[in-house]
Amino acid sequence: MNRKFYDKLIFELSREGRKGYCLPSPCGSGNVSELPASLLRSSAPLLPQTDEPTVVRHYTNLSTNNFGVDTGFYPLGSCTMKYNPKINEEMASLPGMSALHPATPASHSQGALKAYWTLQQLLSEIGGMSEFTLNPFAGAHGELTGLMVIRAYHDANGDTARDTVIIPDSAHGTNPASAAVAGLKVVEVKSLPDGTVDVEALRPLLGPHVAAMMMTNPNTLGIFESRIPEIAAMVHEAGGLMYYDGANLNPLVGVARPGDMGFDVMHINLHKTFATPHGGGGPGSGPVGVRKGLEQFLPNPRVVRKPDGSFDLEYSPDALGSVSATLGNFAVQLKALSYILSLGREGLAEVGPMATLAANYVKESLRDKYLLGVDRVCKHEFVFDGLIDKSTGVTTLNVAKRLLDHGFHAPTIYFPLLFHESLMIEPTETESIETLDSFIAAMREIAREAAEEPQKVLDAPLDTPVRKPDDTAAALNPVVTYMDLQANGTAV
Repeated sequence: MNRKFYDKLIFELSREGRKGYCLPSPCGSGNVSELPASLLRSSAPLLPQTDEPTVVRHYTNLSTNNFGVDTGFYPLGSCTMKYNPKINEEMASLPGMSALHPATPASHSQGALKAYWTLQQLLSEIGGMSEFTLNPFAGAHGELTGLMVIRAYHDANGDTARDTVIIPDSAHGTNPASAAVAGLKVVEVKSLPDGTVDVEALRPLLGPHVAAMMMTNPNTLGIFESRIPEIAAMVHEAGGLMYYDGANLNPLVGVARPGDMGFDVMHINLHKTFATPHGGGGPGSGPVGVRKGLEQFLPNPRVVRKPDGSFDLEYSPDALGSVSATLGNFAVQLKALSYILSLGREGLAEVGPMATLAANYVKESLRDKYLLGVDRVCKHEFVFDGLIDKSTGVTTLNVAKRLLDHGFHAPTIYFPLLFHESLMIEPTETESIETLDSFIAAMREIAREAAEEPQKVLDAPLDTPVRKPDDTAAALNPVVTYMDLQANGTAV
């Protein structure tokens, strides 16, 4: 970035009377004076006054500070930040799809409906489910939709007393949050020292009040839950359903299917498993799949294939109603479809093993410097509990910030809560051996610095555009606008 001039705020580049374009006067018969006084500002907004070259250069330079999978390694555990192939963007940008209005009649949108239906079928095959809906906007939204399906199922059976969801103590934070939003109570089941669910602790938690058990497999520690069939049998015997959180589906693709394990409902994060962009809060997509017998509870509309081979929208009175505008984030779905079709059956079958291999390679290369929370063969991710040497005062947060100086995005920290200094690393299947070796070298160098030059790590980051901020002060007294800077007397 050109930091000689363009690292300043746009307000700092402002000069009185400077402008790039002049907008024409308001057109039509309307007049500002005709607006109600309650809709008018009492003073003009504080806006920067700059010329076009300054604006373009400022924001172009600023954009070079952004970090994503297109700029570097992003080992964010539990999030699967894999590379997003650009052919996916090209397919989603095809005019016949990108220019399609959501209200276009089914008779004039057969290609789009076929794409939607095809992705439904492919996800059903991959997940071992009967049918999928692609309508939810994101993973947590899909999670909520899946739990609503479970509630609708129990209500339809007159089993309204089932108001509780059992969740492992290693679960992602969205699990209890989604259950609460769905109006369900949450009961936690503890994990064994090996990171898997304590089946004996689960038994007394089951009963006529249990609506479902939510699980991720592999779990958030990256450990495969080998007793899923036994757990599923116990939950089903108690009258509950099994819910699969698809956050960690990546290592299972091409190897195992949640439906075959005994799960009744699942959601998939297309941005994690099928290489669509995370989007910085959106857009996303969280398809929900169900086993046979639960299809009627999926939200409206459903895309169906008619006997003559054409496609149509179906609305069921037993469905949840609508959970999104029409058919969800269609462009994101197209990107996932492109990814699946590009890899094909053979390519998809390599995803899980390669992700598992990469994670274990990094884990074993660092185990002499970082403390393993669970010392087992992992799947797609693993968790360190900080540095082995705790005497230096260097914490996981310090390690994460020092990694930024090496050009790598920090892994997930503070989660899962089973460990005090969690450092959750997921390399994914898309990174080269050279990239992994560079990351390993950086982590080892940070461990050396922590032992020999701890202050360097404690002061990190040293080379980023924004140096080490006071996290507590930023949270308690956020300064997020230029007006805030002016109020603090720090603006130029």
